[in-house]
Amino acid sequence: MQALYFKDGQLLAKEMDKPQVRRGEALVKIRYAGICSTDLEILKGYMDFTGIPGHEFVGTVETPRSLAGRRVTGEINISCGSCELCRRGLGKHCRKRTVLGIAGRDGVFAEYLTIPMTNLHAVPDSVSDEEAVFTELLAAACEIPERVYISQSSRVAVLGDGRLAAMAAQVLRLKTKALTVIGIDQEKMRLFAGLGIDTAHSAAISSMKGSFDVAVECTGSRIGLPDAVELVRPHGTVVLKSTFHAPLKWNPSRTVVDEITIVGSRCGPFETAMGLLEKKKIETAPFLTAIYPFGKWETALRRARRRNAFKVLLEMGT
Repeated sequence: MQALYFKDGQLLAKEMDKPQVRRGEALVKIRYAGICSTDLEILKGYMDFTGIPGHEFVGTVETPRSLAGRRVTGEINISCGSCELCRRGLGKHCRKRTVLGIAGRDGVFAEYLTIPMTNLHAVPDSVSDEEAVFTELLAAACEIPERVYISQSSRVAVLGDGRLAAMAAQVLRLKTKALTVIGIDQEKMRLFAGLGIDTAHSAAISSMKGSFDVAVECTGSRIGLPDAVELVRPHGTVVLKSTFHAPLKWNPSRTVVDEITIVGSRCGPFETAMGLLEKKKIETAPFLTAIYPFGKWETALRRARRRNAFKVLLEMGT
């Protein structure tokens, strides 16, 4: 099979053996693979990963025969299932876990993937491949209201204007009537505004200090957390979504003085995300920037890195 392989800071296209299917696993032929901010950080050295990157996908099961032909997407954390954390329902935090294309396990920038059948989720007929590839990203957004209570009157800021912010804003506007997306790119801001979401430029953060009950940090940058803390009121909450390969130099004194809560939030519920896609509660088409065939993977990565990009897909096969 064709795949992208990352080692020693270098990403190369290469011919590889199709992965061997272990007991309890499925072999999935990848249709689309999404390029996400975490993937781009991995290519900078985040997680010291070696192997096939990528973790957002939609594909078709080839084996086992009981699932053959089924369109699927899948959860990225593969846990041991037997440790204390797994027994407590915290498998995504299993200390022995592997993570697709991120830690200890090959990902989806390839024609084929093996993944435990328990990680798979069927894609309803009413959800297109182009929509389904957003499921993992949307699930991460759905985790926000799982971790933090948000009411219709909660004043919520989404800090960032990229891929995750696009999904987070749409999930959160189902929870509150007081939502603002704060970003940099004017073209992106117009897109959010076109969906009826209030927007503000990040240059105005100082004038909005203490204006929000909850600030969701989706910038993918080192300045995101300090900015988010500035935005919330005393006893406010910051939800930290970004992962990045860089040190953070920041004085956290204000979190102590104003008793601000910082909540980490990572992967989320696929069932909830798929349900929102099936009910057409989430727009994905405006946030699908481009689709490239596998042979143009370098162009796809360059496009994904541009400030005005949302989701870029690699078409791995038909």
